[in-house]
Amino acid sequence: MSGTETQAFLQPLLPTPFHARTRAASRVDQFVPWAGYTTVDIYTTVEQEYFAIRNTCSVYDLTPMVKYRITGADAERYLNRLVTRDVRKLKPNRVAYTVWCNDAGHVIDDGTIFRLGAAEFLLCTAERQLNWLLDSSIGFDVAVIEITETIAALSLQGPTSCGVLKSTGLAGVERLKSFDIGQFMLDDRPITVSRTGFTGDLGYELWMSPSDAEFVWDRLMAAGSSRGIRPIGSQALNMARIEAGFIMPNLDFVSSETTVHIGRDRSPYELGLEWLVDLKKGHFNGRRSLVEEQRSGPRRRLVGLDIEGNKPAEKALLYADRHCRRQIGAITSAMWSPTCKRNIALAMVDAPYFDMGRQFWAEIYLCRELVWERRVARAVVTEKPFFAPERRRLTPPGDR
Repeated sequence: MSGTETQAFLQPLLPTPFHARTRAASRVDQFVPWAGYTTVDIYTTVEQEYFAIRNTCSVYDLTPMVKYRITGADAERYLNRLVTRDVRKLKPNRVAYTVWCNDAGHVIDDGTIFRLGAAEFLLCTAERQLNWLLDSSIGFDVAVIEITETIAALSLQGPTSCGVLKSTGLAGVERLKSFDIGQFMLDDRPITVSRTGFTGDLGYELWMSPSDAEFVWDRLMAAGSSRGIRPIGSQALNMARIEAGFIMPNLDFVSSETTVHIGRDRSPYELGLEWLVDLKKGHFNGRRSLVEEQRSGPRRRLVGLDIEGNKPAEKALLYADRHCRRQIGAITSAMWSPTCKRNIALAMVDAPYFDMGRQFWAEIYLCRELVWERRVARAVVTEKPFFAPERRRLTPPGDR
């Protein structure tokens, strides 16, 4: 057995460079695995952490996000062949959200592309995709290298996030527009800041050397002490991303590379991501199938729902009639939104029931003290995002 295999056996989940700080801040000792790392699910309570995102400032350990460095003379051409967006339109020091598909036009994964130069990119994904990326690179003058362990990352989100960054000494950070990338020095330590995030709110993501991780964490906590800064776990982040209408792998869709049953994978059109598909840019993986789907229309679609009552419709089935005789879809993500004061959900719904304003019924099961109750509640297809504050795009953001 090699040294690497021994280490993996003894420690199957790696600590992030922030682990000493996140462990110290944890009050309930609730951790979850993510891409081979152990990360915090809840620090104190989900409610406290959620309201930090929406009212003050939150810090989330983003290090396990899988990162690929893509370089070479054909880097742009390679990515343009891989993903559904036109990468040629992405300027240096800008970020773009995208998806990539198999030949059937079904989504393998989603992620963000950071353009760092004419022939240098960073691709970030929630799950590891190296085999697909390498197979897709055949015939291109391009190098694809996973660099996850060489970059520590934090997500700083909330109304006071810009104020916290300015207080740390990042002069000019307020001039970053949505999806901009900036290079800064924190004392004598380089740090990359992107105006990106997974909350639908004002926010930034910080990228740094692992050796600087604890230093940056401490500086943020000190600068944010008067602005309500709080570390948050995955559960609070999940609430914010549902309000923002963002999709999550293995909750709202499953990668077409891992599905076992036919018909369980999804296309960009079915996920409501048609705005990411550029059929005019030339050939890319899945284009032929997506052209046909655009012509015929999707058979199902991920939509936003308003649901009557205040009981989250988690994993509920959807029916065309109140007597629940004809199933037309299912809830993928659901919550009671404290900010919107609405019972909201994301759901995969069959045609033709996904039209805006369409009404149908959700079959909700609730467990109270080990007693199950069944409720049938009206559901209405509505616009998403459910929550989109103006501050998320203001440049510069308001001082708070």
